[in-house]
Amino acid sequence: MATEISSLGEFGLIDRLTKDLPRFHDSTVKGVGDDAAVLSYPATRILVTTDLLLENVHFDLTYVPLKHLGYKSAVVNFSDIYAMNGTPRQITVSLGVSKRFTVEHIEELYSGIRLACEIYGVDLVGGDTSASHQGLVISITCIGDAPEDKVVMRSGARDTDLICVSGDLGAAYMGLQLLEREKIASAGQKDFQPEFGGKEYIIERQLKPEARKDIIAELAKAGIKPTAMMDVSDGLSSELLHICKASGCGCRVYEDRIPIDYQTAMMAEELNMNLVTAALNGGEDYELLFTVPLTDHEKIKQLPGIRVIGYITKPELGSALITRDDTEIPLRAQGWNPLAEE
Repeated sequence: MATEISSLGEFGLIDRLTKDLPRFHDSTVKGVGDDAAVLSYPATRILVTTDLLLENVHFDLTYVPLKHLGYKSAVVNFSDIYAMNGTPRQITVSLGVSKRFTVEHIEELYSGIRLACEIYGVDLVGGDTSASHQGLVISITCIGDAPEDKVVMRSGARDTDLICVSGDLGAAYMGLQLLEREKIASAGQKDFQPEFGGKEYIIERQLKPEARKDIIAELAKAGIKPTAMMDVSDGLSSELLHICKASGCGCRVYEDRIPIDYQTAMMAEELNMNLVTAALNGGEDYELLFTVPLTDHEKIKQLPGIRVIGYITKPELGSALITRDDTEIPLRAQGWNPLAEE
């Protein structure tokens, strides 16, 4: 039976959603239940990131389950903290909810958020809930920390540094294309069965991405501190250009070194899309893009799941993709622009 949110009220809903929240960190002095959370970070740099997600702009509930949405909403914030070489510690969750959502809907969303917090060891310490006239609105702020000498920003890349990326690229974008295709095909059909066979990996990369906590741990274990780092949320081209701009440098990336999964390649062929364009500009992969000194080449080669895809150059050489036939093409940021008008 569906429960109207109005029957609980704001505070009753908050109590229900946050009941028995675990606490993972000593830095969380006081979480949910007061006018503000109380945190203690006596000897480290504090890292703060916020993401705002709007229904029908950032997600489509036609094919995105609420639990997956909650999980992804939390994880993409954790990813930002890992991209600074830090550790996520706490999150706050604020929701704008329209009248079509019931208490059970919001509990399902929260179950995904809580699962992400349990897996990554992050405390949920507060937030807010309000009525919305624009569907579902999710705003999550994540607080993390890192020792002062371990923080990595996007501004530290230097000439001759190696450009590295974790995992593979383009899978989340191709998963989105598949979901959109099946949504269109299902229009007006009652018993429609989507065709996802053999494409489970790219679907999961879109609906339930993971933050690369494991890569940060492997780099630390190997004694490697990146000179610059970002997570790939808007596409490889866009993130590389951000690093080059912030660091005052150029870059060269080799087309044949960009890691691409087999399912991604097959989906691109099926949809008659350019595979390299999808890998460069697709976004939402949440892999880690980083640079390391050339002297770390042997160390980085030993780490599984990391590919060296290019190198940093002097700024006057610009930023370019080197194709398989050795042609240089200027890199352009063609990823999704959230502020562009439809």
